[in-house]
Amino acid sequence: MTLAQTSHGFLSPAGVEIAFLLVGLVTLGAALVTVTTRQLVHAALWLVVALGGLAVEYLLLTAEFIAWVQVLIYVGSVVVLLLFGLMLTKAPIGRSPDADSGNRVAALTVAAAAAVALVWVVVDAFRTTWIDLDGPAAGTTEVTGASLFRHWVLPFEALSVLLLAALVGAIVLSRKAKAGDLPAAPGKEGAR
Repeated sequence: MTLAQTSHGFLSPAGVEIAFLLVGLVTLGAALVTVTTRQLVHAALWLVVALGGLAVEYLLLTAEFIAWVQVLIYVGSVVVLLLFGLMLTKAPIGRSPDADSGNRVAALTVAAAAAVALVWVVVDAFRTTWIDLDGPAAGTTEVTGASLFRHWVLPFEALSVLLLAALVGAIVLSRKAKAGDLPAAPGKEGAR
């Protein structure tokens, strides 16, 4: 066994590909259960499995920084925020008959069309591009930061403004009083 053969780590290239496929199947299954379950808390927990599987996929692609950002931001923040939102509102925790709008065929059609379009765009964009797992680590903090802030500054800032607008919109919508909840005007309480 030469030095070049031992520098790949504990998984051979075929082992990495098999692990990538198996983790991808588990992630896909968790994502399907997330959108098909009628229990909102179970959906959030299956979302944790799906997002964690995506982080493992990033690790298998030697993108450690992206993987840990995935864990910290999505698994650690977004899902926890979603669970707090469910538990602090009057949303039903158990089975919810309201969770199904009856538009499953339309939703499945739109989801399948979006998936086909996304796969087609990604395959077409990266048809001749290969990921070199033996070269410099593409997922390291230095390479990711240099690429992000050298080539992707404008989209990065636009995304931050979009997220800020979504946060402000969510606050406004959650604070909006219902018409029946408005307090009576002063001096008109005894008029009835």
